[in-house]
Amino acid sequence: MAIIITDECINCGACEPECPNTAIYEGAMEWKFNEGTSLEGNLILPNGIEVDANTEQEPISDEYYFIVPDKCTECKGFHDEPQCAAVCPVDCCVPDEDHIETEEELLNKQQFLHNE
Repeated sequence: MAIIITDECINCGACEPECPNTAIYEGAMEWKFNEGTSLEGNLILPNGIEVDANTEQEPISDEYYFIVPDKCTECKGFHDEPQCAAVCPVDCCVPDEDHIETEEELLNKQQFLHNE
C-alpha cells in the first residue's frame, strides 16, 4: 500500500528528498507525474486512470506535505523500507489504508514509473 502523511506533520521537509519516485510534495504545491519518473505524455496508470504526465495536478493537501499515492511504491525496488517513514521525526508517514497494494503491485508500479 502507499504511504500517507498524517496531519501530525510538522512540515520539516525531511521526507521529500528521500523519495526515489518524487512522490512527496510540500503542502499547496502542484505536482506532475513526470517529476522524478520517466513518464511522459498521455498514458494509462497501472490503476487504469488515464493522465497526461506533463500536466500539473492539484495539491492533495494545502496544509502539510503529502504523498501522491499513484507515485508511491513504499520504496520497493529501491530500499528495504519506506525512506520517508525512516527519516520522519514525528512518525507521521504511515501506511495508507485507502491504497492497499501487494508487494508485486508496488514493484510493477516502480517498473512502470521508471520504464525498467
